[in-house]
Amino acid sequence: MSIIRDPSLAPSGRKKIEWVRSFMPALTRIEQQFEKEKPFKGMRIAVSVHLEAKTANLGLVLAKGGAEVFLTGCNPLSTQDDVAAAIAEMGVETFGKYGVTPQEYEDLLAATLECHPDLIVDDGGDLINLLGGRCASFGDRLIGGCEETTTGIHRLYAREREGVLPCAMMAVNDAKAKHYYDNKYGTGQSVWTAIMDTTNLVVAGKTVVVAGYGWCGKGVAMRAKGMGANVVVTEVDPFKALDATMDGFRIMTMDEAAAIGDIFVTVTGCRDVIVPRHFAKMKDHAVLCNAGHFDCEVDVASLRSLAVKSEECRKDIIGYTLEDGRTLYVLGEGRLVNLACGIGHPAEIMDMSFSVQALSLQWLAQRAGALEKKVYTVPDSIDEQIGRYKLEAMGLAIDYLTPEQEEYLSSWAV
Repeated sequence: MSIIRDPSLAPSGRKKIEWVRSFMPALTRIEQQFEKEKPFKGMRIAVSVHLEAKTANLGLVLAKGGAEVFLTGCNPLSTQDDVAAAIAEMGVETFGKYGVTPQEYEDLLAATLECHPDLIVDDGGDLINLLGGRCASFGDRLIGGCEETTTGIHRLYAREREGVLPCAMMAVNDAKAKHYYDNKYGTGQSVWTAIMDTTNLVVAGKTVVVAGYGWCGKGVAMRAKGMGANVVVTEVDPFKALDATMDGFRIMTMDEAAAIGDIFVTVTGCRDVIVPRHFAKMKDHAVLCNAGHFDCEVDVASLRSLAVKSEECRKDIIGYTLEDGRTLYVLGEGRLVNLACGIGHPAEIMDMSFSVQALSLQWLAQRAGALEKKVYTVPDSIDEQIGRYKLEAMGLAIDYLTPEQEEYLSSWAV
């Protein structure tokens, strides 16, 4: 039985779902294939991804493939109540409400897993965490699952090293069709859409500090530069720092950048990136936000304890006034800004990411009983198929290697 906030919101959510379905052609091709072949017949799939329209579309595609789908969110502030109502009305069991407490959020995840899934889709590792602990008894049918994020994959490899990974998992984030597209272009656009809509401030002329220059950081920095910002990058990896330098960005430590930044965006996947010693140096009215998965990159708890006053200045903006009179603004409680304050990546971007999820789940289903409890890479054949679907949908064509070229590339002989 679905757990949602308000069934009457379904008409609004249905319109959102119908809109994105029109702009996800690769996933539509896969849906047509699934409807004929029913690769998930008799299976249950639990999905924990940001519960909004593109995710709802993924749920519908998996259901067309014969699965019973159980859908929940992966962040307390990214669930859209109208989409949750709509997808529940459309026959997908849904467990999601916006703005729940941490305990309520975990309970919704646990309720999703009560179906005893055969397959899972995870985003940040919350389902895997529960299946390795509180919900271990719900994993008796598990074949495997897919992980959407860099942060989640780091945790999967850590579990594999320690021998506590509960099932085979596909590193979906590492697929070319995912991180080349989603992490760079999706994050780059959706982060700035959310920041601009939430603050109603100009980006041009401001100093933007981007912490982390992985694929997501590249996208955030690139879009900020394109809008006229002066971009500073902070890094812990010397080669990523060199990469940022070659791309035309200034490199410095966060201790140095703290004093000059107007807008700070953390994209590291790590904790304690911006902490009290940085708050002490920041300009009055500096804006802080996080585009990494978890809300531990900006130490909001410490900022709250340092503040003599805090207030909601606008929706999704809390101003923390310090003893010396400076006010620092935190967006979306330090949670994933493009979803806590926005609606996430564009539909065309998630078309690629969710196509990887769908075909990776099919790959796992076809190998039931033959998989080890380890992290698997997405086969090149899946990436290739999705890339060609996308190009065809865009009316673009590329060349194919001739047999002679393939032989030349695979041979040591000149």
